[in-house]
Amino acid sequence: MNFSIIRLTSVLILFCLSSIANAQQIRAVSGKVINASNEPLMGNVILLNTDSSLIKGGAFMNGVFEVKDINRSEFLLKLTSLLFSDTIIRVSYNGQELVDLGTIELKHGRFQLNEVQVKSQAALIKYNPNGNIDVNVANTVLATSSSVNEILSRSPNIVVNDGRISVFGKGEAIIYLNGKQITPERMSAIPASQIAKIEIISNPSSRYDAEGKAVINIVTKPNTTQGIMGTVSQYVTTSEFAGSNTNTFLDLTYTKGKFAFIGNYGLLLGKSREVLHTTRTRPATDDYLSSDLQTDWNRRFKNFSNYGLGVQYNIDQRNNISLEYNGYLEDLGGSQDSKNTILTKADNSFYTSDIDKKDVKHNNSVTLNYNRTIDTLGSTLFIGSQYSYYNSDIDDFIDENRVVNTAASFRYLRNNVDHKITISSTQTDYSKVFNTKNRLDLGAKFSYVNTSSGTTFVISDNGGEYKRDEELSNNFRYIEKIPAAYINFNGAISSKVDFSAGLRGEWTNYELNTSVSGGQLISDNYFNLFPNLLLTTTAGKSFRLRASYASRITRPRYQALNPFVVYQDPFTTIEGNPTLIPEKVHAFELGANFRKFDFRIGYNYSIDPIDAAALRGSSPNSYVLKAINLDKGHTYFASLAKTITVKGWTSTNTVNLSYNKLIDNKYNFVFVRPRPQIYLYTNNTFNVHDLFKLQVLAWYLGDKYYGLYYDKSRSTVTVGIEKDFFKNTLKLRILANDIFHDTNASGTYGVGQTEIFYDRTYNTNYFRFIATYSFGRLKKSNYRSKATGQSENNRAN
Repeated sequence: MNFSIIRLTSVLILFCLSSIANAQQIRAVSGKVINASNEPLMGNVILLNTDSSLIKGGAFMNGVFEVKDINRSEFLLKLTSLLFSDTIIRVSYNGQELVDLGTIELKHGRFQLNEVQVKSQAALIKYNPNGNIDVNVANTVLATSSSVNEILSRSPNIVVNDGRISVFGKGEAIIYLNGKQITPERMSAIPASQIAKIEIISNPSSRYDAEGKAVINIVTKPNTTQGIMGTVSQYVTTSEFAGSNTNTFLDLTYTKGKFAFIGNYGLLLGKSREVLHTTRTRPATDDYLSSDLQTDWNRRFKNFSNYGLGVQYNIDQRNNISLEYNGYLEDLGGSQDSKNTILTKADNSFYTSDIDKKDVKHNNSVTLNYNRTIDTLGSTLFIGSQYSYYNSDIDDFIDENRVVNTAASFRYLRNNVDHKITISSTQTDYSKVFNTKNRLDLGAKFSYVNTSSGTTFVISDNGGEYKRDEELSNNFRYIEKIPAAYINFNGAISSKVDFSAGLRGEWTNYELNTSVSGGQLISDNYFNLFPNLLLTTTAGKSFRLRASYASRITRPRYQALNPFVVYQDPFTTIEGNPTLIPEKVHAFELGANFRKFDFRIGYNYSIDPIDAAALRGSSPNSYVLKAINLDKGHTYFASLAKTITVKGWTSTNTVNLSYNKLIDNKYNFVFVRPRPQIYLYTNNTFNVHDLFKLQVLAWYLGDKYYGLYYDKSRSTVTVGIEKDFFKNTLKLRILANDIFHDTNASGTYGVGQTEIFYDRTYNTNYFRFIATYSFGRLKKSNYRSKATGQSENNRAN
């Protein structure tokens, strides 16, 4: 016992002595290097012992340098560059662990470097030790996309289906812009030309909202230079299936002194198309039904505009404030034509409906952000607030004809919808960086959502007086408040083992009011805790292992709760489900990085998973498409990826397998026997003798057997050619997308005694010509503008 006490006392004494010694050492040094004209310089910073032996070093841009984890009481700091003469400064401990040398003015060297141009092909994908995936967009075939949604559909491990964006093996993702959550509406207003990369975060920490099973963070290009810079891009897309459309984009940035201005405008005009073929069969003799329905959407983009304007003021090197406005207008015309042949035991019927579309949507959002860099180690404070207002007006005229056992009739219908969503959110994030291994993140957020809609459906039979249909009409209002707080710590267990652990708490309070079924008022409040844990270890020079756990929640989208009716024909409607409850997921993952290989396996356990199905309606031949909750879900997945880089050729390849099993006892569903699904992806870039760049992208998504559905396989092959002219100021691209038009979403499922087949054809087979012209005059900047994002809820439709 005495020996144990002596040993413990000795350890405490050594620890105290070590702490005292460390407290008398310099942990970090920083400064700013300028010339006589007050312009920031670029170069290298090298730390040397007093005997001139090397400690560490690095490069700096825009004049600002910082070196961390020094832990010495004295050293020599050497600044070197072709732009100035070598300079050596002796730095000694003077009571400050974080030394700021301030502004260092240096003279030009004897050699003045006018311009250096380095050309290289950046890898499409970077696999990080924590399991996150960075997808490079600039200078790849992804940059030929006309929208963010199109970029995501071409990115590895991301599946876009019927407007839903999912990470393979994980499920539906929420979208962030520069680290702040945004809505799908806000995403449509982001200029594709401004996107630098996509971050796929499959195991989000508590810093991110608990909503969604994964996070996709869109990172835009930074503006770090003084002067004016702009790009003008013209896209011309032609398709035999849908016709043609044009996209025009204008991006402009201007920086002078402490101010930075950004602006963008995009205009889409033309046509698009989508065709859905559905058959429903009840083979039983006493309840026989055969329905063959084809719906053809011929959309006309009368005016699809997105626009934005922002200003940032750099108070000093560590503080900036920004104000930004973003909006879009979608004026959609065209038609929706349906033909439905129905055979029953008693009747032989044929129905047609032609819908003249008049849909107008507006989105306006204003964001105010404040960023502060607290110390030279990178500790930061962020405070941001956003207000968004969405308005959607629908005025559809429906001409419907029917023939039932040779008896013909017709009727006219008008569908008027006024839909509004107001979203406001405020959040603050604080990060305290202790050193390169230890960081504490904490923050809080409050979001408020108020969505309402009024639907008026009137019907005129055989040209008679219009009468209101109470079953198809509806008033709806939904209010939601979510205060949330989180804490997350990144640290090291040993020199080879790092960890990240966090906890997020969210309290949800909502009230739903609808006039459907005589009126319903649904309200509830609940509190959830969402823990997360990540362990990473280095097992060799180029071998890293990781293990993670995360708890997530998927709340129903607002429109999925709204029981208003989207009319397709007399026997087919799409309706919301106000009784939906959130889906909770527990996600586990193991992964490894070895050289340029990335391997991962995982398991997700879902409670009350949200799915969708065609349920039988109030009449024998009618069906209602709506979202529902099942009981449980199990997902297993495995992934292997490899990047190949050879002279003139860069190739990224991934192979994924997943196995999904859904369980339910609430509905009379016919569940399919689950089987593994395969996903293959390859993206290749060839530099052909510096004449042009050839890019080939292909993916294959195999047959999927899960829960209610069997989805048939689909695939795509895309080829692009790119050439720069006039010192890279003009870039021309030609793209052939989905050459074999094989991205149809088709499959089967069963509801009770009904067997349903569906086949949806999208407008993905097209040729596109793109011309981009860059202009502007730039010079080095004394200030660095920080990209600040926006906070919004992700469930608006």
